[in-house]
Amino acid sequence: MRLSEHPTIHATATIRACRLGRYTEVGAACDLAESELGDYSYISPGGEVIYSTIGKFCSIAAAVRINPGNHPHWRASQSHFTYRSSYYFDGEADETEFFDWRRAQPVTIGHDVWIGHGVTILAGVNIGTGAIIGAGAVVAKDVGPYEIAVGVGARTIKRRFPEMIAERLFRLSWWDWDHERLRAALPDFRALPIEAFLDRHGG
Repeated sequence: MRLSEHPTIHATATIRACRLGRYTEVGAACDLAESELGDYSYISPGGEVIYSTIGKFCSIAAAVRINPGNHPHWRASQSHFTYRSSYYFDGEADETEFFDWRRAQPVTIGHDVWIGHGVTILAGVNIGTGAIIGAGAVVAKDVGPYEIAVGVGARTIKRRFPEMIAERLFRLSWWDWDHERLRAALPDFRALPIEAFLDRHGG
């Protein structure tokens, strides 16, 4: 399937108050709300995203949950009835303060991040550019740029590149290149070792 400057959204996906960038794809049965999906990023079937900003060139596998529902566990009851009151009681409004609290804990994901199958990223987490999150991980704290994090209570196990290479990639910021420059550099993305790529492209 050929992607275009207009987002490709599966007919069964639900999108509410989102900004979707160029060459983006949203898979079947995804549910996105009040979030941003940057240029060239995709989310595979069954994904759920709310109150999140996702950078460019992100690869999000199936069944990923980003900023899943949170509950007011400090109250006598953490049930829906306390904040989605209109569902249960005539004349009662939903509690706007609770949803404002949820919005105040966004997830932020950098550019060129790969998120594996079945990952859950909890409220308020920041994932740095170039990071990898292993399949099935539950991410409760920040993951730095170009780090690889795995597990429930995800922890960093190694880096994709040394810090010096990561700094050069940030200086190059290839994710901000225009479409034609990306196409022209495609053979180098495919074939060159990372340092040779940076040398050739000025990073």
